[in-house]
Amino acid sequence: MNVLVILGHTRSDSLCGALAGAYAAGAQSAGCMVRSLDLGKLAFNPDVTVASPADQALEPDLELARDLVAWADHLVFVFPNWWGTMPARLKGFLDRVFYPGFAFRQDGGHYYGLLAPRTAELLITMDVPPLVYRWVQAAPGQRAMARATLGLCGLKTLRVHHFAPASHADMAVRHAWVTRARALGEGLAGGPRGPVGERLHRVGQWLLAVRPQFYPMSILAYTLGALLVMRPLDPLAFGAGLAAMVTLKVATVLSNDIFDHESDAANRHWGPFNGGGRSLNERGMTPADLWRGVYVALTVFLVAALAVLAVAPAPGGAMLVLGVLAVLALGYTLPPLKLSHRGLGELDVALTHGPGVLLLGHVVQGGGLLAPHAWAMGLTIAVAVLPAILLSGIPDRAADTVAAKTTLVVRLGAARTARLAQGLTLLSALLAMVLALVLAPVGLLLPLVVVPHAALQVWMLARYLRAGAPEGRIDLLLGGALAYVAWFVVLPVVALW
Repeated sequence: MNVLVILGHTRSDSLCGALAGAYAAGAQSAGCMVRSLDLGKLAFNPDVTVASPADQALEPDLELARDLVAWADHLVFVFPNWWGTMPARLKGFLDRVFYPGFAFRQDGGHYYGLLAPRTAELLITMDVPPLVYRWVQAAPGQRAMARATLGLCGLKTLRVHHFAPASHADMAVRHAWVTRARALGEGLAGGPRGPVGERLHRVGQWLLAVRPQFYPMSILAYTLGALLVMRPLDPLAFGAGLAAMVTLKVATVLSNDIFDHESDAANRHWGPFNGGGRSLNERGMTPADLWRGVYVALTVFLVAALAVLAVAPAPGGAMLVLGVLAVLALGYTLPPLKLSHRGLGELDVALTHGPGVLLLGHVVQGGGLLAPHAWAMGLTIAVAVLPAILLSGIPDRAADTVAAKTTLVVRLGAARTARLAQGLTLLSALLAMVLALVLAPVGLLLPLVVVPHAALQVWMLARYLRAGAPEGRIDLLLGGALAYVAWFVVLPVVALW
């Protein structure tokens, strides 16, 4: 691990200097590659004298500092608390080195950190007691450093250590603090988060990689299909089918990140609902990591599919649906199909998340493969899903074009895509009204909720079109479109439960 220790005190013979030296020595003894920066010895102008710090030429010392920041995996800032915050020298260093284009970028009011997945650690000396600093003064310097500066740039501040009150500390106390700083550096032998923290972090990385925010909708649609059979649920069949569906989705999400890496890397408008899982871009995972995840997910999928074959009342229909789902889901980005690159990805997602998962839940409970009520409900959900899928491609359009990913949105453009989303929203609302009349278990609540939401969604899209259909982030539109889809599965499940 590469560790950069940055001394933010203007004097290297200070307590902060001793702490920085001790931490560096401890990290080196832990097997880390360690470099140090003493800001008091660097020659640079701390003031930004042009419109943007990115346009101000870096002095040779700052060029070296920038290169060391890029080299480091873990950055350690050691500085005193002066007037509640950091020294002017450290603030000037951050102003000059953490400039846009290197440490972060800003686009359409959104900030994107460029230094992830690096981590950081703060060692702060102060005269004020730590409890007063935190609870009375609200820790202004610590918050500014960890959140507003490092956090915005993509650096995760793992720990903050206070050494206080320094003005009342005798030599024995200061010696103990220096010993503690060395021990902190030595602790890097188990990784910056520690052995347990690294394992928990790894679990968290995998949870983010599989994008759990997109599973509840599929699980509810699967459950809806099972409830449409109108019989007591077979728990073994239900669980086996659910496990098969979820693990297939995991394999699909991870393989998408692998094969869409070029597009995701070029995407300047990624957000929580679009732009891929970012595992290969911001989270430090490798293609080999993701491939291992795909293999594990597919292995569990095959085991679950065999369980479905063994326990489902109508195993033939269940296996047919699972097979078709597997081809469509994995074929979204995997060659040779690569449906998302041929303008068929949006339709693929709608079919798999509508009739696909709903029919799977239906047939594993012994329902008919051609049951009209299951198909009617599934196709209605598919139509409701399409606006959200289409809209999610608008922020990705420029990156998809660069990567030669010919999605439907790339072909249509943002404006025509938004108009198509309007039409599909109105059609899905109409289908909800029809379902309420012909499918008794759905009830009148579905159209009563869906129709006003559809009107709001159409109005929001009209406003987006009047603004010129910009191809930036449209998080509000996407969030509203996904919430719209939720009504089509949540309300029927509640009515049937």
